[in-house]
Amino acid sequence: MKICYISSGDLIRRKLTHGTKRGKTIFITSEDHIRLKTTLERLLFEDVKSYVSLGQLQSELDRAVILESWAIPLGVVTINSRVHLLDMDTGETEEWVLTMPEHADPDGHRLSVLAPIGTAILGFSEGDEIEWETPGGTRRIKMFKVEGGAQSRFGIAA
Repeated sequence: MKICYISSGDLIRRKLTHGTKRGKTIFITSEDHIRLKTTLERLLFEDVKSYVSLGQLQSELDRAVILESWAIPLGVVTINSRVHLLDMDTGETEEWVLTMPEHADPDGHRLSVLAPIGTAILGFSEGDEIEWETPGGTRRIKMFKVEGGAQSRFGIAA
């Protein structure tokens, strides 16, 4: 786990332009990181069926840069972010609020972080394009707009 306390905009910009060996650097708030780790530990003992999705989320948490909420760059997908997605193969758009599993509601466009696409978008930024395996096959999506999330707690608009 990498924990970074960054207050300089220059340092944040430098981090955004350097990826990790496994892909682009992703950012997660320390609060979300703690909640997600706790959820993973609980679910590993309760729900063996979702082991693959839990493993994917664990991998993303392991490679993430952990920041305090106020240091998360604008446009980064965090828990409670409203994310506008473009399916790059079909041209269809979707809008979701990324949530903890207990608050998920597909009919209300509230996507669990444990859903394949929920895990995929966590920590990525507005404008990023990603490919992710889902039960229906590989999805190629672009996050064309990210609102709320960590920044909204501080009255900062993306």
